[in-house]
Amino acid sequence: MKKKILILGSEGQIGGHLVDYFKNKKKYEILKFDIISGNSFDLRNFNNRKLEKNIKESNFVFFLAFDVGGSRYLKKYQKTFDFLINNLLIMSNVFRLLKKHKKKFIFASSQMSNMDFSSYGTLKRLGEDVTNSLNCIYVKFWNVYGIEKEIEKSHVITDFVRMAIKKNEIKMLTSGKESREFLYADDCSEGLFKIMNNFNFFVKQKKELHLTTSKKIKIIKIAKIIQKILLRQNLKIKIKPSNRKDELQNNVNNLSNNFFLKYWKPKTKIEEGIKKIIEYYQKKKF
Repeated sequence: MKKKILILGSEGQIGGHLVDYFKNKKKYEILKFDIISGNSFDLRNFNNRKLEKNIKESNFVFFLAFDVGGSRYLKKYQKTFDFLINNLLIMSNVFRLLKKHKKKFIFASSQMSNMDFSSYGTLKRLGEDVTNSLNCIYVKFWNVYGIEKEIEKSHVITDFVRMAIKKNEIKMLTSGKESREFLYADDCSEGLFKIMNNFNFFVKQKKELHLTTSKKIKIIKIAKIIQKILLRQNLKIKIKPSNRKDELQNNVNNLSNNFFLKYWKPKTKIEEGIKKIIEYYQKKKF
């Protein structure tokens, strides 16, 4: 009998790649759950019978759903009533049912969870604490990038690629001097699969699991990589940095925990991942 895997946020950037990853795994049946599929998939609804049914039937849950987006989205919305309440309701409803049905799960957190000045980070830290109280696992994502369907919530690499293709320029929100660690979504999916299949082992380790390459790169370098790839196609892209500082993270530069890299290694180099995204958006009309 196939194991049923519930993916909450199955149409999101990470969830979509994870669903595709499982397509080649014949031992599993994927239960997709995302608000994009309709009101009955809204995790904010307390009496969501479909959600409870899916959680009850599942053998494992990936809790990836969250009202979140890239730096543009977070800067605009993270301190608003709707953003805060949306995520509090999502966590309250999902965690309550996970506890009720005693399910093993992975909660998607962020490397920003230690940043108390960030409402998003504070919410993720709360989710980590609830996850620990249920003896389950949270993972900290470090700037996972890949194909994104919700452009309003898109992240920096997608933003840069779309600007370059559409306008022949990359207009930056900052000077680009800040550094980040980026992880391609397919590698992230493989890491999540590894954790799921060794769930009890990683619970016993009592270590934070960080999904990242542990390699920092400046945002301006990301823009230059895109510029270089498109130049090979005889497309000249202008890069326009801003004088503004990194307001989202207040120049906080976290250090990643390399514990999980003993058991899993990302395969996709940043240049390869960016090239895949460029190829996708060049084919797609927008």
